[in-house]
Amino acid sequence: MTTKAKITLTFSVLTGTTVILLCTVVFFLVKKNKQQYFVSRLKDRASIVAPDLLAGEELRVLREDLDPLSEEQYFIVPVNGDGKATETQTTSRLPALFYDRVLSQGETWIVNQYVFHYGQLVSHEGKKFVIVVSARDELGKVRLSFLRNVLIFGSLGSILITVVVGRFFARRVIQPVSAITKEVNRISASNLHKRLPISTSFDELEQLKHTFNDMLDRLETSFEIQSNFINNASHELKTPIATIMAETEILLSKRREIPEYEDALRNINKYAQKLGTLTESLLKLTQTGYDGQKQVLDIVRVDEILLEVLSDLNILFPDNKVNLRMDDSPEDELLLTWPCNRPLLSLALLNIIGNAVKYSDNKEVFVVLCVNNEAIRITITDVGIGIAQEDVPHLFEPFFRGKNAGRYTGYGLGLPIAQKIIRMHGGVLNIQSEQGKGTLATISFNRASLKNVNLNS
Repeated sequence: MTTKAKITLTFSVLTGTTVILLCTVVFFLVKKNKQQYFVSRLKDRASIVAPDLLAGEELRVLREDLDPLSEEQYFIVPVNGDGKATETQTTSRLPALFYDRVLSQGETWIVNQYVFHYGQLVSHEGKKFVIVVSARDELGKVRLSFLRNVLIFGSLGSILITVVVGRFFARRVIQPVSAITKEVNRISASNLHKRLPISTSFDELEQLKHTFNDMLDRLETSFEIQSNFINNASHELKTPIATIMAETEILLSKRREIPEYEDALRNINKYAQKLGTLTESLLKLTQTGYDGQKQVLDIVRVDEILLEVLSDLNILFPDNKVNLRMDDSPEDELLLTWPCNRPLLSLALLNIIGNAVKYSDNKEVFVVLCVNNEAIRITITDVGIGIAQEDVPHLFEPFFRGKNAGRYTGYGLGLPIAQKIIRMHGGVLNIQSEQGKGTLATISFNRASLKNVNLNS
């Protein structure tokens, strides 16, 4: 069943049920009102005819003053010494319960097929009698029958109109959703730049459009990153592979002297190392994932990780001038601990501090660790070549390299890997730089975000 049919059916059932209940209530209220009105007429007649019935006189007054009723009857039933009303052959046969209620309540009435019987208890010369007035409410029967027909046909007509209006209403409700579906079906990987049109109103459907457009923004960004990544990775991998193949082809083309073989093998080894480094970096980038959702395993001291990173830097850059300083050392050493994947976090810090050393040509680099109850913050400051402002937004794109970084070796993977590892650990990496003056990198781990870290206890 389509959504349009479901809306139509639901709307029709609810409206039809409401109309039927309303008509039923109206009918029974009108019926009750007419019964009360007719009983009041019988009660007036009982009061008028009681003296004549008790005196045994002819009911002339009634015929002169009141309109006659259909099948109108009057009779009197005496109450015997046992307190029971005893009918005679000249009276109608009424249920004993009717007389019991008259004797206990003073008056009552019953109705059967629009024939009403009203009874009233009266006293005359020390004796008790029950005055009974009976008549058929022919006019009430006709009017209630007419009302019943009107309500039945009115209900059926209302339900029919409800179905028609419900279909129109469902079409109006579903039309924007159908339009959204139609527009979304037109969007594919080849035209992810298209977006759903947004109006000035802000209802649930407009929120749905905004959600679709936000999703398309993320998808387009992901596709672009993936496309750029594949293109750049292919290009970067192609160069060392092509060089290695060229060297081997030259070696195999003819016999050569030993020094020539040694030179060729050194070139092959050089480009093989580049290929290995690049492949390892690509694997690291893949392991961290685009969204940074990876399980962390250890609880370690951040200062110890920094010392290990500085030790590794001394091997990679023997002439580095990295200065490590700790501000506001906490009294509680537990504040220095952080749940993390130790090898990955070390790799991220090594990439960031290593970049500071490399792009400052071994000038001084300042690493400051600040720890308090709210956060752990690491700042890396260098006075190197800096980054052009137009390059800053692209720093975390794989294989991107700044315009002034051409004379330095690298693949543009260090910062993307570091940024994803830090984000994976609930942290934030912020880069501020000015070309020719240096770069400031700030790594912040907010303790309030610790609950969002996927910690394996």
